[in-house]
Amino acid sequence: MITSMEINLEKNSSQPTAEPSMQQPGTTDFAPGIEAAFPARFQEFDCRVEISGDPLPDFLRGTYYLNGPARFGFDDLRYKHWLDGDGMVCAIRFRKAAAKLRSRYIQSRKFKEEQKAGKPLYRTFGTAFPGSRLNALNNGLESPVNVSVYPIHDRLLAFGEQGLPWELNPVTLETRGQFTCNGQLNDASPFSAHPKFDSTTGEMLNFGILFSMQAPRLYFYCFGPEGLRFRRAVPLEYPCSVHDFSISKNFAVFYLSPYLLNTAKLLQNGTVLDSLRWKPECGSRMLVLARNTGETIASIPVGHRYCLHLINSFEQDGQLTVDVLEFSEPLYSQYQPVPDLFHSVPSGHPARFVINLKSRELVQHISLGGASSPDFATINTEHCMRPYSDFWMLGISAASNRGRKFFDRLIHSRWNEQSFSDIYECPRLRYLSGEPVFVGVPGSEEGVILCQELDVQNARTCFLVFNAGKVSSGPVTRLALDGILYPGFHAGFKPTPLLQ
Repeated sequence: MITSMEINLEKNSSQPTAEPSMQQPGTTDFAPGIEAAFPARFQEFDCRVEISGDPLPDFLRGTYYLNGPARFGFDDLRYKHWLDGDGMVCAIRFRKAAAKLRSRYIQSRKFKEEQKAGKPLYRTFGTAFPGSRLNALNNGLESPVNVSVYPIHDRLLAFGEQGLPWELNPVTLETRGQFTCNGQLNDASPFSAHPKFDSTTGEMLNFGILFSMQAPRLYFYCFGPEGLRFRRAVPLEYPCSVHDFSISKNFAVFYLSPYLLNTAKLLQNGTVLDSLRWKPECGSRMLVLARNTGETIASIPVGHRYCLHLINSFEQDGQLTVDVLEFSEPLYSQYQPVPDLFHSVPSGHPARFVINLKSRELVQHISLGGASSPDFATINTEHCMRPYSDFWMLGISAASNRGRKFFDRLIHSRWNEQSFSDIYECPRLRYLSGEPVFVGVPGSEEGVILCQELDVQNARTCFLVFNAGKVSSGPVTRLALDGILYPGFHAGFKPTPLLQ
């Protein structure tokens, strides 16, 4: 049983017990020691971090946020899938020549009820057990709130997949409660972990999928500072799993992959992973909606591949450009069993689609090959919805080999280059996790990349600071934590004025 004392330590006094490896016999281990990064549960931190290397740049002032799974079950049941773990948010506050880290579990309904019971109660993405519950209102998972975290105005919102976000205190990370937009949303409202924000209009846009076998729908939401402006239901041909989307000035864009969820199987005590089926013969489509109404503008066939994350979209000269990370097949099966992940990860690469807005046809499709099955792509946020060149992502050096693996590359790429020449690769027994974050000088291309490093040999986490234009030179600054922090998913940064 996890007690309140055990999950509210100010700082680790001992290292958590690592999950044993279940590496398949006869395969090569390309991620030795990675089990040290996946203990049954992580403890909370509240401490300064040790800074070594170059001084922090003056423009790196503000707060870095990271969300990810951190509690993988209880003594009598361990979760199987990376997406199963209960969410924890980490905040690093950068001040002049100093940084302080705090991490806290999100006190979601699932987390608190299971903590009180001392055992798992709710079914997770990849783990079912006798008597496991679903959400009573939507017959879906009770969200572990473990995917992303976004600062918006004076709020900090943490998101899980297909569930409402939970609001946190931006400074203390104390959980304030479920965010319902003043009662305009409820647990029956499907809601993704990837909202998009337009700083010029103050809007937040999001979506959710209703996985009905008879009438599947995509719900598109638009929020202004005053609250929910509209919600539009868009019919879908199939109940397809959609994790992310992208926005341009006038459009919202969805890459619809034929990864279909059978809700009947889920209701028969199946997991979400067991209930998903890859049907490439059904084809993939690019769905384009009008941002101001949710009206369907175009639905364009784009082949038979899979997209988990998009990179950016922009409009220029009567064309809509949509940049994505595209794979030969879905990735979720590669997130298990913890800690032996990515055993046979599919091939993937960045891809650019150009759509003629007048004819509503695909006029160009460009793929950048050789990218080590990349994920967690990021750009300079000042370039969102605008033409741009540079982007950054994590990669796996041994992606084409069979055997457990983990992210060990930071890749900097440009759309006008056909090869990836600016790559940082970790030393042995070190790995990367969490979405890389660009922090730059406002109005300039100069900036740094923040990225999480897992040092499994020494059981500690560092946050690395790279020169964004030359990551292959290695980190210029390290922020070392005396202990190990969960491997994160998505991250973000909220700047503060330099006078603070």
